[in-house]
Amino acid sequence: MQKNILITGCSSGLGLALANYYLQKGFKVFGISRKNPNIENKDFIHICFDLSQVEKIKENLNPLLQINSFETIFLNAGMLGKIKLLEELSIKELNEVYSLNVYANKELLDICKNLEVKNIIIISSGASKNGYKGWGSYSLSKAGVNMLANLYSNEMLNTKILAVAPGVIKTPMTDYIRFELDANIFPSAKKLNTGTIQTPNETAVKLDNLITRVNEFESGSYVDIRQI
Repeated sequence: MQKNILITGCSSGLGLALANYYLQKGFKVFGISRKNPNIENKDFIHICFDLSQVEKIKENLNPLLQINSFETIFLNAGMLGKIKLLEELSIKELNEVYSLNVYANKELLDICKNLEVKNIIIISSGASKNGYKGWGSYSLSKAGVNMLANLYSNEMLNTKILAVAPGVIKTPMTDYIRFELDANIFPSAKKLNTGTIQTPNETAVKLDNLITRVNEFESGSYVDIRQI
């Protein structure tokens, strides 16, 4: 029987790579994103929705996701926000990032509680553990993602939930940090340039390998795939 995968933020970057990877493996893939991804496959079902409209998630998505079961759900959609000193970040800017990265996933997890789901991977970041200068809104939100996974693991006992840091991926977001920020002001730009950068496709393979080892990890935990 064909298994189902759900991926948020599937129109580009890691989400798109995951969608193509699992389609090639013969899964039926459901993708949620604002923009229509460039995928032509009978086993791909795209749901056009802007997850920043947090208050409309349950109303719009709950009826569309009431299928039998999902093998794995990747809650991948998110945003970096502006790289600024904390004192320069407004509450509005902080809330914008936190709302998409945390509260949108909270609403999706509430939907998942009523579905049969084997694994849920919430994309976190090493920035959730390391407070890089200028990354305030992103780091705060990804720390929230880690706790979100931990909290829901106590409520969804039949689902393995992990907050996963996938490592540095070559995307427009990381290119902005690497090439447009002043490394003298924001040292993380230099760190990213001297570290390992992986492609979205390489990351998709690593995440799938993690799925094959999912029973090695306690539900609700944070996993950095660079350290396993």
